Formats: sequence, C-alpha cells, structure tokens
Amino acid sequence: MTSTTQHPENANSPAGHGVRAVLVGGPTLHLEIGGLSILTDPTFDEPGSYPGPVTLTKLAPAALTPDALGHIDLVLLSHDQHADNLDDAGRRLLARVETVLSTPEAAGRLPGVVGLDPWQRTTVTGSDGRTVDVTAVPALHGPAGCEPFSGTVTGFVVSGNGILTVYVSGDNASVELTREIGDRLGPIDVAVLFAGAADVGRFDTPVTLSSADAVEVARILDGAVVIPVHTDGWAHFTEGADRLAEAFDAAGLRDRVRIPVPGRGFDL
Repeated sequence: MTSTTQHPENANSPAGHGVRAVLVGGPTLHLEIGGLSILTDPTFDEPGSYPGPVTLTKLAPAALTPDALGHIDLVLLSHDQHADNLDDAGRRLLARVETVLSTPEAAGRLPGVVGLDPWQRTTVTGSDGRTVDVTAVPALHGPAGCEPFSGTVTGFVVSGNGILTVYVSGDNASVELTREIGDRLGPIDVAVLFAGAADVGRFDTPVTLSSADAVEVARILDGAVVIPVHTDGWAHFTEGADRLAEAFDAAGLRDRVRIPVPGRGFDL
C-alpha cells in the first residue's frame, strides 16, 4: 500500500487482525483484511454519462488511481451489468487481478471471473500465502421481482480464523435479506453497506438501501460497525453521506457508523 492512501499505523492494522479501509469513490472501497488486499466494485473512469436503457451519469472522479492502490489480491464484484459498479477502467483492472468473485451471470460474460451462487463459499489465497474465506450472499437490486430489470447481484461475507467478519452488501435493497445473512453467518463485525437510495425511475422504491434502511440493518447486525459506500458521486443517488449520518444520529447510533472520506484511509 502506498502512502497515497494515508493509512495510519496502529494496533488495529491488518497485522493485528483488524480492517483497514479507504474509499476510492462510489462503490469502490479498498480493504485490507487478514493480510489480503481486496477491492469492491471497481470504478475509476472520469465523470461522464453511460447511455443505455437507463442513462447513468457520474459526477465525481475517483479519489485514487488503481496504481495508487498497489497489488490487489481479490475483487468482490457485486455485478457487472451497470457502469456505476463496473466501468471501463474497472474492467481493465480485472485483467490484473488473480481472483475476481461475482455472480454466475457475470462469470458467463467476463473472462477470468469466478461465479458464486448464494451461500456458496470459497477460500482465497493472497500473494503472501494467507487466506480468507468468502461466502456469496443473496442481494436484491430493487423490490421483489426486480431481476428482469436490474439483473442478478450478489453480496459477500469475508471471514477467517482470527480476523473480523466483514459483510459487503453489494447493490442490495432488501433489509430482510440482511437479517437472514446475519442469522446464518453472523456475528458480523463490519458491514459495508451500499446505500444512497438510488432511484433510476423504474420502481416506486429505491434500488439500494435508503438511510433509514441502513439504520435498520445496523440494528439487525447488532454490534457491527457500518461503512456506507455508494452514496455520492452519481446523479441517481438521492441520499448522500450527510443524510445517512443524520439518520444514524437521530437513531442514537452515530458511534456505529464510520463515514469514509474519499482517499483518506482509516482502521477498525
């Protein structure tokens, strides 16, 4: 990890079985867990629009370049069908990463991607020989029945001996699914929640967690530290990080959330 990410050194560093994180922007979060360098949904393009059935417009650049992150052992890709989760630069990055986990559908479209069904588990070995377990968990990118419109998405739980258990929600809008995940794979120590109440005009409800939903997930995953991502930087997100912080304040849970500043690392 280069100094660009500004990670402080302390006893909770990955060597001490903690989690080190830095937000690149949007859904792209770099994590060091159990000695492995892990990246979620890679997006590094400059601001611009992506035409399609729904035009997505990026408003802010990435805070860090792929080179600034150094070696990546693992990419956790919630899905490949939307540019705000995998853009052109992100696709180029995948070719440099030994292990990319995603949905079976994404594996059928992208070379080198390993597709996991919900609850399927695999072990990933990092460049230094250390390992983590990754379990794919269900996610729903909108209301029930949204798959023909939004496509299949997945979340992940990263776990292992002596390390914190980390849930990465992916573009999941279902609070009830997080209850099932917590029941089956908990306790969860860190919950990376894709929030922002995304609205692409297709449904009457958001296609990612709202701030109120994120508060409810925090209550369900009692004790987990919440890291919200994918709240800003795109035109279709309706509730930014400030709104989410206000919701946690109002719920008396402000000590349970860490609002990341793009490009500035922190440890848990």
